[in-house]
Amino acid sequence: MDITLAKLDELLLDRTGLTTREVVAQLVGPIGDRAAERRRATDRRTALWDWLAAHPVVTAQPALAGWVGGIRRAGLIDGSVSRTKEELEKVLKVLGELPAAGRPLPSFADDVLGDTHALDEGKRCANLVLKALVAIYDVPPPVGAPERRAVWERAGIADDQLSSTVLAAGLRIGGDDLVGSILDICADAGVAATLTLQQLRTKPRLTGAPAEVWIFENPSVLTVALERFGASCPPLVCTSGWPSSAGILLLNRLHEAGSTLHYHGDFDGEGLRIAANVVARTGAVPWRMTSADYLAAVADGPSVGRVTDVPWDPRLAGQLAETGKTVPEERLAVVLLDEIARRTRT
Repeated sequence: MDITLAKLDELLLDRTGLTTREVVAQLVGPIGDRAAERRRATDRRTALWDWLAAHPVVTAQPALAGWVGGIRRAGLIDGSVSRTKEELEKVLKVLGELPAAGRPLPSFADDVLGDTHALDEGKRCANLVLKALVAIYDVPPPVGAPERRAVWERAGIADDQLSSTVLAAGLRIGGDDLVGSILDICADAGVAATLTLQQLRTKPRLTGAPAEVWIFENPSVLTVALERFGASCPPLVCTSGWPSSAGILLLNRLHEAGSTLHYHGDFDGEGLRIAANVVARTGAVPWRMTSADYLAAVADGPSVGRVTDVPWDPRLAGQLAETGKTVPEERLAVVLLDEIARRTRT
């Protein structure tokens, strides 16, 4: 025989003075609101993914959007929102410190996470960081230890202080120490200087940095600049593609000393990712890298490759993808140097 809950409540109240819910609670314990609990769990997960997508490390490098999507699809760690957020906070802390300045991995992990083994092979944090670096650098996922080491090295995790170098021209930072002397001698001679990570580490801070420094992606632009300006070359730095540990260290030292860093690179998929990386890690300002600059210069050229968004111009990536054509930095060299010449005369 079927009986409604209302009828059962009426009978139990009449016989016991208790409702059906109260009787069941006495027999089996407190009864939760499962629907409300499911809603709260959904809200907690949504808040977690929203927090991750809006994190400054992620928004500074939009190439990480796909990485965020992959983490969300993988779901919660151990089914726990708090455990997942705790792990992601460590990962984002690591990414916020990369690229490193040629640090050994255990030493870097100890400085950032307080544990020399936190980024050991096989650790969840290390795996998530490597997946993020794959997204940033747009490289295939590493297979095997040598490929994983190569990705770490690209992010400035290495023991070698000599092979990591950065090019500079017309850069004078004052002082009669090693780095200052090398830069002065090369600037006076109208030639480029090559600084190693080891050399830069001998000068913890700069005391006479220029007010403005212009950064280029391609060494050929420095060649054109030196042919034009010679010993009067304005202060220029070249990342030579993705910046090395030496390059990041020099740019950060210049930024800390008060220099305004102006960055320009190729208008293609990788060029935009490099630009976003330099801007995020060094405080550089994108210079003549808007959608309007791109459209003014675009012509027939190679395919742009995979394009990701950039923080400083929401239209630029879409226009590159729609046009499908690269604007190499070298094509704009004369225009860029003309502007630097005008600005340094004032």
